[in-house]
Amino acid sequence: MLVSGRRRLLLLYTSFVVLSLLTLPSDGSSNSTEELNQSRNKTGHPLELTPRTAFQLKLHALFHWSSFGLLMPVGILLVRMSSKSKSGRCNRVLFYCHVISQIAAVLLATGGAALSLMNFENSFSNSHQRVGLALYGFMWLQPIIGFFRAERGVKGRSLWFFFHWLLGIAICATGIANVYSGLRTYHERTAKSVSLWTGLLTVEISFLAFFYLLIDRCSYMIKQGRLPVEQLRPNDNRRTYPTTLRKELVMVQE
Repeated sequence: MLVSGRRRLLLLYTSFVVLSLLTLPSDGSSNSTEELNQSRNKTGHPLELTPRTAFQLKLHALFHWSSFGLLMPVGILLVRMSSKSKSGRCNRVLFYCHVISQIAAVLLATGGAALSLMNFENSFSNSHQRVGLALYGFMWLQPIIGFFRAERGVKGRSLWFFFHWLLGIAICATGIANVYSGLRTYHERTAKSVSLWTGLLTVEISFLAFFYLLIDRCSYMIKQGRLPVEQLRPNDNRRTYPTTLRKELVMVQE
């Protein structure tokens, strides 16, 4: 039953990829690309974008920000939380939330890629475009690896988990770096300030990174307010007390 479900999901993914490729123009260009090229000033002055092209650029940035800068990191946090949870039901809920968030992230990133390929100039002459192209390939490889995960207790489970975790972290980190690169490229070509958006992205990523570290230490911090079990149990017919309390008892006895 589980294998059948995975096959359906894989078929759905494959169908979406095929449909995405079929909808792309064969020449890789469109009216927006011509508008962008026509607006390029040969003297090196900033580009004057048409409203349509400016809207498509902002939509492209929004899709990738939401995908690589929000949903993918949140998916990683959900898996981290599930590893710390002791409730089977909670683990299942967190796992399915992880799957949903990652599928949404892949779909949004694919939408941003389709916007770029259909409407913008794609000479792949800068690092932002080249890194983005590589990300699209690995981004679709990751969920396929996830669908074919080995069952717990199987010998290859540890190896599968390592590659799935490593690839997920690498895609997420590279995607975030490419969002920063895209903001910088937009500033260089249009001379418009992106300080606000760069700052907001930095604050968001910093918060998510802090929360990721907090998950690992949260249970440890909670335990700091409790006495160890050994100190509450009799030992050699005597009760073991905390160090400060023992000193007070000795002073009273003296």
